[in-house]
Amino acid sequence: MKNIEKYIFIFLFGGLGYGLLEIIFRGFTHWSMIITGGSALLVLYLINSAIPDTPIILKALIGAFAITIIEFTVGIIVNKVFSFGVWDYTGSFGNVLGIITPIFSLCWFGISLIANIIFKNMQKIIRTQKFGKP
Repeated sequence: MKNIEKYIFIFLFGGLGYGLLEIIFRGFTHWSMIITGGSALLVLYLINSAIPDTPIILKALIGAFAITIIEFTVGIIVNKVFSFGVWDYTGSFGNVLGIITPIFSLCWFGISLIANIIFKNMQKIIRTQKFGKP
């Protein structure tokens, strides 16, 4: 149970954090973005844990690629299948189906870089917590 609780914590932290960022920058968010943000941070955490000795720039590149795939997958589901219209990058340079763009992949690189730095400190916090123990 220890890992499940840790993963839930990371997922909620990422989901609520991303939802808050969207509210700050866009003025609103959508429930799907909370799930997407949680999934993205959990994937970044798992990448960081799986390859801890890899240079941080490479981990950030892998993270940006992973988040772009998550964004594309969620975009297909929420924007194309269900027509929720959560976002539309149609007018942006290099967009793919109005769902992903190179500029946001660059943003995901920056976020991945920051997340990897935070994970070093977060790992210390998580190790000191009594996850799974009463």
